Amino acid sequence: MTRRARGTKIVETSVDAESRVHDDHHVSLRLLLRLLACTGQVENRVRQFLQTKFQTSIARFDLMAQLERTPEGLNMYELSQRLMVTRGNVTGITDGLESEGLVVRAVDAADRRVFRVKLTAEGQRQFARMAREHERYIIDLFGGMSTKNKRQLMELLGELKHLIGSSER
Repeated sequence: MTRRARGTKIVETSVDAESRVHDDHHVSLRLLLRLLACTGQVENRVRQFLQTKFQTSIARFDLMAQLERTPEGLNMYELSQRLMVTRGNVTGITDGLESEGLVVRAVDAADRRVFRVKLTAEGQRQFARMAREHERYIIDLFGGMSTKNKRQLMELLGELKHLIGSSER
């Protein structure tokens, strides 16, 4: 965020991905930078919320969310694939959650060389509380947009996701 004086009034301007674009840039480039700017703003707000409310990170929250959706647990490779981070990052997060009693590593019945990570009962309780508060926060964050516009945006972004996902470029 930069501050510029205009007369005697201070005007704050936000610097994000979109600030690099001009009207003469192609609309596709402007769209990309708008998406990145919005994503960055939402991620920053969610990061601040989780840190302030629960003293936790998005990475820890996301790992616990994946485990909550998979009660039989996930191995480190599966977690790294779902979270799109390295196994080393997953190991570090898992170590921290395990030391707090929120997850446990259990030997995989099918392959005794592999550990499956599962939420403990306390981990389930804590995640359920965080998930409820997180959902309320997101609802409030997007509260200024009408339901009709949210649905329309979801549809348009779904179309974009499909187009990009099916392209061979």
